[in-house]
Amino acid sequence: MNTSIPSDNAPRKLHPLVDMHVDRSAFEDLERRTERNGPWDDWALYQLALEAEEANLVTDFHALRCLSLLPHFEPMPHQIDTARRVLHEMRGRAILADEVGLGKTIEAGLILKEYMIRGLVTKVLVLVPASLVLQWVRELNGKFDIPAVAQRKSYSWDNDIVVASMDTAKRDPHRQTLLDGEYDLIIVDEAHKLKNKRTGNYQFINELRKKYCLLLTATPVQNDLNELYNLITLLKPGQLGGEGDFAANFVAERRVPKNESKLQETLGQVMIRNRRSSGGVEFTKRLVTNVPLQLSAEEMALYEGVTDYVRKHAASENGDMASMLSLVTLQREVCSSRDAVFLTLINLFKKTTEDSPLRARIWELVELIKRIKANTKAEKTMELVRSLDDKAIIFTEYRATQEYLLKFFQEHNLAAVPYRGGMNRGKKDWMMELFRKRAQVMVATEAGGEGINLQFCHHVINFDLPWNPMRVEQRIGRVHRLGQTEDVQIFNLCTLGTIEEHIVHLLHEKINMFELVIGELDEIIQQFEKEDTLERRLAQLVLETADGEELRQKIDGLGDTLLQTKKRMQLENAT
Repeated sequence: MNTSIPSDNAPRKLHPLVDMHVDRSAFEDLERRTERNGPWDDWALYQLALEAEEANLVTDFHALRCLSLLPHFEPMPHQIDTARRVLHEMRGRAILADEVGLGKTIEAGLILKEYMIRGLVTKVLVLVPASLVLQWVRELNGKFDIPAVAQRKSYSWDNDIVVASMDTAKRDPHRQTLLDGEYDLIIVDEAHKLKNKRTGNYQFINELRKKYCLLLTATPVQNDLNELYNLITLLKPGQLGGEGDFAANFVAERRVPKNESKLQETLGQVMIRNRRSSGGVEFTKRLVTNVPLQLSAEEMALYEGVTDYVRKHAASENGDMASMLSLVTLQREVCSSRDAVFLTLINLFKKTTEDSPLRARIWELVELIKRIKANTKAEKTMELVRSLDDKAIIFTEYRATQEYLLKFFQEHNLAAVPYRGGMNRGKKDWMMELFRKRAQVMVATEAGGEGINLQFCHHVINFDLPWNPMRVEQRIGRVHRLGQTEDVQIFNLCTLGTIEEHIVHLLHEKINMFELVIGELDEIIQQFEKEDTLERRLAQLVLETADGEELRQKIDGLGDTLLQTKKRMQLENAT
């Protein structure tokens, strides 16, 4: 056998099958022409070479080169402007704080793509809630042609662009692997969870070695101005000075800033917040319907029994506000379902001593629960869903209510799937796919609804309502966001003669929150809550009032205060 290696000048023998099917004359002609004086002696080759050079020229340093490489979609003007500002003004370290539904993921993708094209970024880590991992991978792959992979095994970290859950990344052995590495860019979604510098999340992100960093959150401040300080210090240490300097210069009270114009100027160097109200972003309409319900005699007896128990028990707590406010949970649960309030009553029963007089009263309430044979809300919800003949997402605050609804729908041959916090990533993705392709209904809890995008659904049913208007807005924002092509119908179930009726009146008729753009609502609530949160004020009213009529009047007064805040802010914005 001849094993000698042919010289470069020896004729190359191709495989016979290749010889039969490949015409090499064009290649041979090209070789003869280039051998004369190189490619520049041929006019056609010269033109091609010139076009290639021109394509690589950077004619405007401030222009985004990635825009010509996005064949699958066209970014909106505010998203392009955000990406440009982060690149040229903030040097790749920024908080993207757009209101819900304005496309923070798109902005982060644009920034990442631009840095990659410019050769400034290769190694990337994207940290998100577990339920959003695959959603981020799809967005980066599908819209930006960025080869991101979801972290599944330890070897996944070897990839250049990895999307992982924060909870997985911060645990050993993954934690040490990441701390030993270096990243060109780190992106953190739902970054408001880093607001406390004492948490493991904050300390983990702070320790990671990174050149550029993007923090994404729709709520950079929730309860305390120090949260904002912590986020910005994580991103750019020293931007706001020391903690004492920040407090002295910018904090009047925990929720109340001072030197606001100077604070806004300083924040503008590191944070971008686009608002729906600023114009240029077109959204479909919101169509709001309140659905009043008359409870059965048995259901109303339970509601009145729980209300009486809460007020009497609160009076015996001797001013212990924490214990008193926990009682109000019962008042909220009884408006949701008997199942939700039953679990809480059983837990209370277990915590009381055997000789406690409260035990007998709790057991009386349990007996009232046993007499209830139907659920007025669930029956109305099923009737509503059948009349829609389209997909709908139903939100409830309570896991027990969710379980009841799923069982109820199953018994009535209505296809429904759950979505809640505590599900692993795979199950959440599975539930989302079932809802998209098969089930008519998704029943989601508050925790489960965070971060999901449901533009293919056009109906939201609030089975029960949180007392925090921003949480209601976040529910609606899962459906009413960029990419939604239909008007969104919102149904608020409202049990007459209960605290729920007053809450709906407050949120819908007084401040018209369902039709406000989220930026307006955000500002109104922030101004209103300088002293205390709306939730705590409502809870105190429930505990302090003796009857339903007095409660209605006091909540109406609270609504008037909110309305005045709204009008004052609208006047300030107009001037």
